[in-house]
Amino acid sequence: MTTALASHTTPEVRSLLCGTLLHELSHGLQGPYHVLFPERFDANATAFREAFAEAGVDGRVYYAKKANKAAVYAQRAAVAGLGVDVASQGELREALAAGVRGDDLVVTGPAKADDLLRVAVLQGALIAVDALDELDRTLLLAAGLGRTARVLLRRLPPEQPHSRFGLGDAEWESALRRCADGPVDMEGFSFHLSGYDIRQRTDLAAELIGLCTRARALGLRADRISIGGGFAVDYVGADDWRRFEESRRPEHFHAGKSFGGFYPYHSPVAGADALRTILAATPTGSGEGSSLAGLLRAAGVTLLVEPGRALLDQAGFTVFRIQGVKERDGYAVLTVDGSSLSLSEQWFDSEFLPDPVLVPTGTGPVADAGPYPACVGAATCLESDMLTWRKIPFPVRPAVGDLLVYLNTAGYQMDSNESPFHEFPLPPKVVVEPAGSRFRWRLDRHPH
Repeated sequence: MTTALASHTTPEVRSLLCGTLLHELSHGLQGPYHVLFPERFDANATAFREAFAEAGVDGRVYYAKKANKAAVYAQRAAVAGLGVDVASQGELREALAAGVRGDDLVVTGPAKADDLLRVAVLQGALIAVDALDELDRTLLLAAGLGRTARVLLRRLPPEQPHSRFGLGDAEWESALRRCADGPVDMEGFSFHLSGYDIRQRTDLAAELIGLCTRARALGLRADRISIGGGFAVDYVGADDWRRFEESRRPEHFHAGKSFGGFYPYHSPVAGADALRTILAATPTGSGEGSSLAGLLRAAGVTLLVEPGRALLDQAGFTVFRIQGVKERDGYAVLTVDGSSLSLSEQWFDSEFLPDPVLVPTGTGPVADAGPYPACVGAATCLESDMLTWRKIPFPVRPAVGDLLVYLNTAGYQMDSNESPFHEFPLPPKVVVEPAGSRFRWRLDRHPH
C-alpha cells in the first residue's frame, strides 16, 4: 500500500476540519468549492519583506496573479502596498479594479499584445520586455502616447538556452542602444528561470547586477533586477516524502497509472527562507564572502521577486463531496461532485500528491477502521478525469456524503484549468476569516 502523505496545515484549518461549517457550505453551495484565507497571504507577504529587511537589501514583492484568480488576494496586495505581476490585459484590469496602482504593476509574459502594452504604458506599469520586436512596439506606442515606458529587459538564461523566454546574447547590445535612444526608462533586467535551483538563481542574479553596471555606462537607469518566482512550497514532511519516493510502484495507482514527474512536495528550504538563502549565497566567481545581498547593496540595485505559489502557501483549500463509492479488488474508487479541472496538477501529466482529508458526515454508523485505500474520480464521463490516481490510505472507509478536503491548493491548483465541462458551474470561492472563537465567510467577488 502507498505511504500516507499528510499535508502540513494550520490551527485554523484543523479547527474547520473538526467543525460543521464545511458541511453547511457544501449543502448551501450544492457542489465543490474553494476556501480562501487572506490572512495567510498577508503573513507570507510579511515574511518575504522581513527577509529583505534582515539582509539589508532594498527589495520589492510582486504577487504573481496567475497563481490564483480570486479577487481577495489582489485586494490584500493593494492594501499591503505589494506589487502585482500580471501577464494579460484581463489580469491588469482586475488588479487595477482591486486597487493596485498602475506603477505597482509589472507586466510579464511573451509577445505582449499592443492593447496590453498600451494600457501598461498609460498606467505607468513596469514592462518586462521579452523580445526586440516587443521593445520596438513599446517604444512606438510610448512615443505616440507622449509617455515614457518603464521597462526591464528579460535575459535568456544561459542555464536554460532552449527557453522561449528572454533576449539572447546577440540581442543585448541592440536592445540597450534602442533604450538609450527611445522614450523609455530602462530600469533594469529580469529573467524567467524554471525550477527551484537556488544556485542557478543566485548566479544569474549576480550576472544581472553586472549588466546594470554596463547599462549605466550608456546613461541608462538600470537600478533593479527581477529574479521572478521559483520559491518552493513545503507541502509534506521530509520522512513521508522520502518513504513515498522510495516505495512508489505502479500498483499504488489506479490502473497502474504512471506520470511524467511530480512537484517536489517536500522542500527543506521554501518560501521566504528560500529568498533568505539566495540573498546569503555567494555567487560563483564573486569571491569568498561576497554574498548576493552584499553585491546588491554595493551596486545600489533593488531586487524584485514575483512569488505566486509561495505567497499562497496555506492560503486556501478545496472541498468536494463524495457521491459514490465503488468497490474494486482491494481498494475503492470514490466519485466526487466535481472534476479534476478544479485540481489542476492532473492536467500537466502529474498528480497533486498530498492526501485529501476525509471529513465524515457524522450522521451514519461508525465507519470500518482503516487503512482503507481508495482513489478519487470525478463526476464526468471521462476515464482520465481522476482527481487522485494514487490509492490513498484513508483512516476509515469513506461514505457517500462525506467530504474530501484537498489542503493547500490556493497556489495554481484551484483555477488554472477550470472549465464548466458538462455544464457544471465553476466552484465558487469562499473567503473565510476568524471572528473570535468562530469563523465568518463570504463569497469572493471575482466577476468570473
